[in-house]
Amino acid sequence: MGSLGAVVKHPDDLFPLVKLKMAVRHAEKQIPPQPHWAFCYTMLHKVSRSFALVIQQLNTDLRNAVCIFYLVLRALDTVEDDTSVATDVKVPILIAFHRHIYDRDWHFSCGTKEYKILMDQFHHVSKAFLELEKNYQEAIEDITKRMGAGMAKFICKEVETVDDYDEYCHYVAGLVGLGLSKLFHASGSEDLAPEHLSNSMGLFLQKTNIIRDYLEDINEIPKSRMFWPRQIWSKYADKLEDLKYEENSVKAVQCLNDMVTNALLHAEDCLKYMSALRDLSIFRFCAIPQVMAIGTLALCYNNIEVFRGVVKMRRGLTAKVIDRTKTMADVYGSFFDFSCMIKSKVDKNDPNAAKTLSRLEAIEKTCMESGLLSKRKSYILPNKASYSSIILLILLIFLPIIFAYLSTNRRNNQLF
Repeated sequence: MGSLGAVVKHPDDLFPLVKLKMAVRHAEKQIPPQPHWAFCYTMLHKVSRSFALVIQQLNTDLRNAVCIFYLVLRALDTVEDDTSVATDVKVPILIAFHRHIYDRDWHFSCGTKEYKILMDQFHHVSKAFLELEKNYQEAIEDITKRMGAGMAKFICKEVETVDDYDEYCHYVAGLVGLGLSKLFHASGSEDLAPEHLSNSMGLFLQKTNIIRDYLEDINEIPKSRMFWPRQIWSKYADKLEDLKYEENSVKAVQCLNDMVTNALLHAEDCLKYMSALRDLSIFRFCAIPQVMAIGTLALCYNNIEVFRGVVKMRRGLTAKVIDRTKTMADVYGSFFDFSCMIKSKVDKNDPNAAKTLSRLEAIEKTCMESGLLSKRKSYILPNKASYSSIILLILLIFLPIIFAYLSTNRRNNQLF
């Protein structure tokens, strides 16, 4: 659960945090008994707890397909990410990965911690994959093949231009959006979404992660990973790693704001994609990560801490997003609120201020034109209904103290 200090500051986080904790425990109890499926869902919880939570609401067949799709791509990503694996070893594996998923015996040792376990015991994933319906298998194989080829291309290619950046993000995340749209369609629950909208869903999430993870990627050992495009960062520094040094703070924040402004390009496409979804479980599965993304961009914008450590939404706000994102009104409301939050941080002296404001105003206009803003609860504005949460918090804090005091008194009375 979130820290006590954070809950005291934001008492209306308390109920969502409790509900999130209960939902996590419930999800962990839903792990199937078959050894290979048990491995897959256990690994899903280890490599992405938040994803494991939102996936649980999907119907069983689609949930299994999405689980395997995620683990296959996570394994592919583990091969790409491991900078200790030589390029001449890595590239053939990436290109052939779509064939390895059909091989019950294939595995490749790389990565660390839970990712190494996933790679060492990948045969469980392959066995589960082979039990999926044919249309699910074909969608997963197609995206894996295209993604592996794209990753192999960028192993030997730097992200120089903004076009390179968009192409790289397409391979590693836009294709995930395309694949999920194919799985939703294969399940019979949704129409097949236009590719450019599916692509934007992936790019919005990926660009947010790349922005947030600057310091982790630049400090990667034995070799830095650099995904920010030279076309953007070269306007502010001679080398990308220079942005992490304190003497370059002003230029670093300007570069960061340029990157956030670029990511905001995809927000309107994401809203259009989500507004077309019919199935509630699929809608929530798609919407929660998107709301988290714009919330993370709002925290990162104009924030030097991106170059000093980890910037992420507090756990209570994450719980609130998961609890409250139920309708398109909630999504429009969150995009509007977080856009307003970014807008309040725009410095008129920032070189991209006009462009940033233009993009934010376009998002706000889309949200307002939906006519749904009055039907949602705010994630970031003070909640007048938090009084009961404060009372409950006080009770939670003081009841154990009172109970301990009474217990001590009772023992003392017994002694006399």
